Amino acid sequence: MKFLDKSKQSKSIGEFLLNYSLYIVLGLMILAFIITDINFISVNNITNILSQASTRGILALGAAGLIVLQGTDLSSGRILGLTAIISASLLQSATYASRMYPNLPVLPLIVPFIIAVCVGAIFGAINGFGVSKLKIHAFIVTLGTQLIAYGISCIYIDRPPLGAQPIANFDSRYVEFVNGSINLGFIRLPYLIIYLAVIAVIMWFIWNKTVLGKNMFAIGGNPEAAAVSGVNLVKNIMIIFIISGVLYGIAGFLEAGRVGSATSNTGINYDLDAISACVVGGVSFAGGIGTIPGVLLGTIILQFINYGLNFVGVSPYWQYIIKGLIIILAVSIDVRKYLVKK
Repeated sequence: MKFLDKSKQSKSIGEFLLNYSLYIVLGLMILAFIITDINFISVNNITNILSQASTRGILALGAAGLIVLQGTDLSSGRILGLTAIISASLLQSATYASRMYPNLPVLPLIVPFIIAVCVGAIFGAINGFGVSKLKIHAFIVTLGTQLIAYGISCIYIDRPPLGAQPIANFDSRYVEFVNGSINLGFIRLPYLIIYLAVIAVIMWFIWNKTVLGKNMFAIGGNPEAAAVSGVNLVKNIMIIFIISGVLYGIAGFLEAGRVGSATSNTGINYDLDAISACVVGGVSFAGGIGTIPGVLLGTIILQFINYGLNFVGVSPYWQYIIKGLIIILAVSIDVRKYLVKK
């Protein structure tokens, strides 16, 4: 009996280590950064990390719903890039000699914001129509729209007489709206963190307190059963994809202001960062499983890793390898959990 108890105990410990191995590894990496330089956990560094995670977090919140639907989105980064370029071109300083639109009057911030959101929503609707109505796998549809968004970005930015060059020198109102902060005395809280928090609360409400959220999890868990129970698959999938596009547009509007410029390369690989954050945060590719706090946690953990690797001077080439291993490990654990449940 004692032997059996020890065997069960060792098995449960082994299961725990296997299921949480990713978090253990990531936790040890963050601990290593702290040991290397205690300044890594300074208040200033933490707020910088959270600010940098903001637009990627908004992107991940959009992609998460699609993964819950047993899909994915390879176009999110390029949609962010396109909406960032459009926003940047409409919000250059009126005194800047090389404005893309030299005769454009000074616009209220809400105008470029709405345009960015609408562009994102259009791409979301295209993706949703392809998946829900044409029955094309999300991987293929979003791969196609990724290339389309990138092509449009290149055409838009590479126009005479200026040609392809970074769009920069923004209106001070835009810079303050994106990069401003609230002084709380002991800490300056960047607006970007507040924007992410507000959007996360809205998405949590949609996921957990609305019929759309319940339908999303039902479709992701078992599409056939959801259809039999009366859920309109096409309508719900379309709405979820459009919401994702809206979030990509918001992220693009904020990203240009955060970075201080926009180019045709803005948003490159952001889609992979968003997917990674979702998987690390517990959103399952098996469908029907995921939480908003998990997505936020995944985004923040990965941003801590990104910042930490740069902080201690790790080569960018090694950073790609480390990120790749993290993705493989995260998906491996997710697949294993799914197989165990089956």
